[in-house]
Amino acid sequence: MTLAARTLDYGFRDHVVGRALDCALEPGDVVCLLGPNGSGKSTLMRTLLGLLPRLAGEVTLDGRDLASWDASARARRLAYVPQAADSYFDFSLREMVEMGRTAHRGVFASPGAGDREIALAALDRLGIAALADRPVHAVSGGERQLALIARALATQAAYLVMDEPTANLDYGNQARVLEEIARLKQAGIGVLFSTHHPEHAFRIADRVLLLAAGRLAAEGPTLPTLTPAALSSLYGRPIEVATITLADGTLHRVCVPASPP
Repeated sequence: MTLAARTLDYGFRDHVVGRALDCALEPGDVVCLLGPNGSGKSTLMRTLLGLLPRLAGEVTLDGRDLASWDASARARRLAYVPQAADSYFDFSLREMVEMGRTAHRGVFASPGAGDREIALAALDRLGIAALADRPVHAVSGGERQLALIARALATQAAYLVMDEPTANLDYGNQARVLEEIARLKQAGIGVLFSTHHPEHAFRIADRVLLLAAGRLAAEGPTLPTLTPAALSSLYGRPIEVATITLADGTLHRVCVPASPP
């Protein structure tokens, strides 16, 4: 049971973003996608979700071609956290999160008591239950981002694809989201997330994919793959990886841009 791409070409009809890419996400697996701006991370994620058609190769979900899944069944297996954007409709946060239950009840059915309970629990897990009845336009961009994550949790999907889930969040809420991803792993849910912070990968990812100009520059287990040399090559400037000891004695890795030689 995996979400997988094999020899995948992806992008747009008039512009190929990436070629011949192989990757896989298994249940209980946390994979971090790293790369500079414009490297194709969001386009890859949208292709893995079926939101963009693949140009060549294949994308499979649990061994079946992704295109063979009907939209409702696919939505029950795959959930998406996009980067936060303005909404054109003034839903409350509760209503926004309840939309994550649509695949379970049908597009035109009203949320039942169970749907409402699951949505409120998801808001509570992200620390924003008190804002449940607040209109989307009346909350901050960070709070809207947390609601998008709550909506994905409410789907109860087996795989979550999260495009920069910590963007727009303060330091405390970034930590909250990373802790939630770690709990999802313990529950057997596969998570693919992108970030501009390699430290997030060190903290919670089992594996990393380093994407440069639409191709995998490196992939593998986090610690041996995220080396200073790999990060420096990926971002085009010297980066050092330092290990610090926290007050409880655990080790924590941080990245520090170094002065050019």
